[in-house]
Amino acid sequence: MAIISEMQEEKPSLLPFNASLDPSNPLGFLEKVLDFIGKESDFLLKDAAEKEIATAVTAAKKRLREAKKEQKESLKPLEKKLKEESSQPMEVEKPKKESLKPTEPMEVEEKPKEEEGPIVPNKGNGLDFETYSWTQNLQEVTVTIPVPSGTKPRSVTCEIKKNRLKVGIKGQEPIIDGEFFNAVKPDDCFWNIEDQKLISVLLTKQDQMEWWKCCVKGEPEIDTQKVEPESSKLSDLDPETRSTVEKMMFDQRQKQMGLPTSDEMEKKDMMKKFMSQHPEMDFSNA
Repeated sequence: MAIISEMQEEKPSLLPFNASLDPSNPLGFLEKVLDFIGKESDFLLKDAAEKEIATAVTAAKKRLREAKKEQKESLKPLEKKLKEESSQPMEVEKPKKESLKPTEPMEVEEKPKEEEGPIVPNKGNGLDFETYSWTQNLQEVTVTIPVPSGTKPRSVTCEIKKNRLKVGIKGQEPIIDGEFFNAVKPDDCFWNIEDQKLISVLLTKQDQMEWWKCCVKGEPEIDTQKVEPESSKLSDLDPETRSTVEKMMFDQRQKQMGLPTSDEMEKKDMMKKFMSQHPEMDFSNA
């Protein structure tokens, strides 16, 4: 909310900002923020508005990255300890036969299972496992699988479907066999062997505006709020994302000046075109 604070110094807001963040639709929340700024200040009319917003996002990213790094370092000892404890089998003392009566069944108190929360992603915005690891950006997911040195491509079996992945060595149990977190474009996916010791699978997402919580359903999920996008500058965004952001900012300026948004302008143009194509119709009440 650094942008809102900066705007409030120019022109104190007369109305409180009220909006909630939906992690699956962060752009919707950002649109509400910009709409609020547009109503309460003249910031969006400035020529340098986009540059200042990009600068603020870059600064926020830097703070988030530093906080994430500190948190990750502080969690390492605890994660190591929990892993060691979980690997040790729990010993249960067997009750003596004479202490149990045949007519009275033994009551065992069941403790509720503790739900594990989302995991901090690795440097590639994915997770590392013993048998494989995966990373991602908004457009693609890369799966890396270590195999015995000298493995030939003909020894590998890899099936990539719209909603499922199966990878392994012929004659052995699959290393990965499960349903994707989200659909992919099979025709734009491929795999190869690197240095005869690493299977690399490149998956092209069907929805390229969403972060995956896991590669295959059933495995631990990451906290998608802690992923690190590659860049926050408009010039570095892919054409589709950049177009969405620019359209959103244009609509906010139009609303502030009492002018129609891009969608309203498009509808108006369609209506004009329809009227010109049908001069015999009466549009006086339209």
